[in-house]
Amino acid sequence: MPAHANVAAANPVDLVFEGGGVKGIGLVGAVSVLEERGFVPQNMAGTSAGAIAATLLGAGYTADELRELILGLDFRGFQDTAWEDEVPMLGVPLSILKDKGLYEGRTFLAWMRDRLAAKGVRTFGDLVHPDFADEPRYRYRAQVIASDLTARRLLVLPQDATLFGIEPDNLDVALAVRMSASVPFYFEPVLVSNAQTGQEHIIVDGGVLSNFPVWLFDVDDEPAWPTFGLLLVEPDPGTPLGQRLPNRGPTDGRVGGLVDYVRSLIGTMLEAHDRLYVEKASFARTIPIPTLGVATTEFGLGARRAESLYSAGRLAAEEFLDGWDFDGYVAEFRRGKQHSRRAEVAAAMRLTSVR
Repeated sequence: MPAHANVAAANPVDLVFEGGGVKGIGLVGAVSVLEERGFVPQNMAGTSAGAIAATLLGAGYTADELRELILGLDFRGFQDTAWEDEVPMLGVPLSILKDKGLYEGRTFLAWMRDRLAAKGVRTFGDLVHPDFADEPRYRYRAQVIASDLTARRLLVLPQDATLFGIEPDNLDVALAVRMSASVPFYFEPVLVSNAQTGQEHIIVDGGVLSNFPVWLFDVDDEPAWPTFGLLLVEPDPGTPLGQRLPNRGPTDGRVGGLVDYVRSLIGTMLEAHDRLYVEKASFARTIPIPTLGVATTEFGLGARRAESLYSAGRLAAEEFLDGWDFDGYVAEFRRGKQHSRRAEVAAAMRLTSVR
């Protein structure tokens, strides 16, 4: 029997959530449909907003509880600042130079800790899956993706906490999510010092290196149950970079113009990960959730647009599940057949180039 195959759940599934800031509301909508259709998440992983969804689900939140949490949240409350941000004209440059980010991230960290504590979760030791406690790859109900700028490597937490001299079971779950959600320029990176080596690690948003690690739970042989990826897709992924940036750029000589430009540039970089290069085998198990033009850092998102994002996630999941066939997926993609999207990618690139 393949590893990862001894769970009694009637309809088990592993879930991988893409990052996307406030667009993560769409993820919650998709999860609500999965829950209604009887799917029981076993192992979950996510980046940034996806890390929030994965850890809260892993902690025991239901889809309805997540909906209430997220739709009732004022994301502007996470824009916490320090004294240097109040200096007239110089606040933004000072904040970037001093702390490498506009916002402190302390409010978000406290919010995550409170939400997890409500379910009795503090460290990853509280998220150990009883059925996979002896299987390192599946030991934790939730895993978090972050980027280590110091070591220049992708982090899968809590396993990679050993790089910081921390036992994986002892890693603070909320802190790991804070690491994964440290959008460059917006939030200060998380600095972690290894007491054994003395090296300081600079940790930022997992989307810098991998915004959609749908491969994380794959096995070499046929899987016992599916892994679904929940992908946040733009209305038109082929839109050229220049058209996504604000009209006002750094050439106007104002600090505000430069800030807007850099914000949009970083947001586009995080959102444009591998859109054309998702292999067929991965796309076949992916729920593509339209983001309705909402930006990753649109912290002032109104209630109506938030509800629309949630509904978009529900609709995407319903359409996906109506056409899903696990046995058909295994036969087509997990039994040695070769697939490639090179021709399709080339055609898409040609189409984009003539726009």
